[in-house]
Amino acid sequence: MTELRFERPVGDGMLADWQYVHNVIIPTDPLSLDDVRERSGRHHLEVAYLGELAAGCSTVRSAEADDPGTVTVIARILPGHRRQGYGTRLWDRGLARARELGAETVATVVLASNKDGLEFALRRGFTETDRYVLPGDTVAYVELRRPVDAADD
Repeated sequence: MTELRFERPVGDGMLADWQYVHNVIIPTDPLSLDDVRERSGRHHLEVAYLGELAAGCSTVRSAEADDPGTVTVIARILPGHRRQGYGTRLWDRGLARARELGAETVATVVLASNKDGLEFALRRGFTETDRYVLPGDTVAYVELRRPVDAADD
């Protein structure tokens, strides 16, 4: 069995792997490689690999000035790799990073059409706090929050 490994994306090849996973999971808001390069300078990004293939990616966004106790953690696993524990491992890494950043609250954002992602968040004690649709889109994003030290399932 191939072991799951986590890498911070360095170089265009790994950034493209992160981009691919993001764009499969969030088809309503695809990112260019330039967008991903810019995000990699602001956020903590990781790619989850099975062998040489990207199976998932994550983003940890530091707290904003207007909400200093909240860190956003987003874990994405490609549909063919779900329900194998990979999302949990990616989530645990993001949560550990949020704690390192001093989070009191952790937030996440899930595309409303991603039923697996919403179920994953709800099983981990998240509560929906907002829904919004980006200009020109038709599918809502769901914002969810929970205390950083809430028990996971």
